[in-house]
Amino acid sequence: MPVLYLSHGAPPLADDAVWTRELAAWSAELPRPSSILVVSAHWEDAPTTVSATRAVPLVYDFWGFPEHYYRVRYDAPGAPGLADEVAALVPGLRRDETRGLDHGAYVPLVEMFPAADVPVLQLSMPTLDPERLFALGRSLAPLRDQGVLIVGSGFTTHNLRGLDPDPAAPPPAWSAEFDAWTERAVTGGDVDAVLDFRRKAPAAHLAHPRTEHFAPLFVTLGATADASATPRTTVDGFWHGLAKRSFQFD
Repeated sequence: MPVLYLSHGAPPLADDAVWTRELAAWSAELPRPSSILVVSAHWEDAPTTVSATRAVPLVYDFWGFPEHYYRVRYDAPGAPGLADEVAALVPGLRRDETRGLDHGAYVPLVEMFPAADVPVLQLSMPTLDPERLFALGRSLAPLRDQGVLIVGSGFTTHNLRGLDPDPAAPPPAWSAEFDAWTERAVTGGDVDAVLDFRRKAPAAHLAHPRTEHFAPLFVTLGATADASATPRTTVDGFWHGLAKRSFQFD
């Protein structure tokens, strides 16, 4: 299976007709996964934890939005069998029998797999350290041969203080420059530069004052490190000035 890194945004990104069309077209080109394993920017927990539920509730982990965003449903089945397989690959894995999917998982999945008929599991990030997350992704790589779609879900630039009220506003220079650098580094296969982005990328501290939305990319890179994967951009552009760039690694 390919491995994905996608920019999921806040729940209102689902109101962006361009983004939803792009995600639907993207998923239509993918082979059907046996299950989906999501690493989201919105679940940090150590040790590494897996949501081993049979039914998958949603975690509305946002505040102050209109009511209809809290009525979204995504009744995908859980994947307890996949949890067992992840446990065999990740030493010291902890299971959480109650945690559901946060918006970094279900918001894009509603658009990509709207039938909600593919089992879904979510995995926490135990750290934001790039090297350790890269190693975590590497340990998950064998799941690709079992038809598991590994998805890192973040946002290529994420500075809420720089959010423009206009969703169609041109991006600020720091967002555009960081996005362009990321595209060059990822599609050029410069993994070392991506892992060292805080020192190598332009405007890194503005693009990511905190790095949790870039961190799922490190897991994605690790999951494809030993397979000579070919990365390509699948979604680009900006939303409220933030970069929606997403990648597929085949």
